[in-house]
Amino acid sequence: MALLEVAGLTKRFGGFTAVDNVSFSVAEGEILGLLGPNGSGKSTTFNCIAGMLRPSSGSVKLAGEEIAGLTADATCRRGIGRTFQIPRPFRGLSLLENAALAAHYGASGHITREEALRRAREALRLAQLPEDPETTTQGLGAAGLKKLELARALATQPKLLLADESLGGLDAGEMRQAAEMLKRIRDERGITIVWVEHIMGVLLSVVDRVVVLDHGAVIFQGTPYEAQEDAKVAEVYLGPPEARAA
Repeated sequence: MALLEVAGLTKRFGGFTAVDNVSFSVAEGEILGLLGPNGSGKSTTFNCIAGMLRPSSGSVKLAGEEIAGLTADATCRRGIGRTFQIPRPFRGLSLLENAALAAHYGASGHITREEALRRAREALRLAQLPEDPETTTQGLGAAGLKKLELARALATQPKLLLADESLGGLDAGEMRQAAEMLKRIRDERGITIVWVEHIMGVLLSVVDRVVVLDHGAVIFQGTPYEAQEDAKVAEVYLGPPEARAA
């Protein structure tokens, strides 16, 4: 059963079409990789799904409910959590407070402070970060900030997690750990994941299927193996054959 259905999604900025008639679906419990080089429309697609941008046209359905055009907070309360490419935590708050604030934001109704803290601790535990109330963002490197970004998204208790370039700024070992963490979250919590990346290597070992964008349009949908064998995908990432031969 499809948890997320995107059909004919289009986003224009004036005369520029950033997302052009994009359609794909994500099955419940699946990890889908949304791939493409920089500027291919991946993050704009995410922003339309998550309510950060209003689509120019098209449909976005979560568990059969039309959500295209809803605000980001309304989308979050319906069960979509997301991370951002550039983490921007509340520097004056502890890790626990950062995650607890996200828990309040994602709640469909009023929740108590105690419940928000419980959700926050669970999210920090899943992201392998300290749960104590004294730990601050000071001293967190790129990997730690990415984990906190993930914990804040998980604290909203999503059905669907949109992970936006979770490997950016990480070294090879940190990339592997981040990929394994997302897979474990899916396996242990049953959270469906759409993972946006332009780095193919590590992602392809984790995802069930991939959708590849180029210039805002879908150029490929299939398995990771099929993506690696596809001539059009290779051209997008490596350049035309004549350029590679040169």
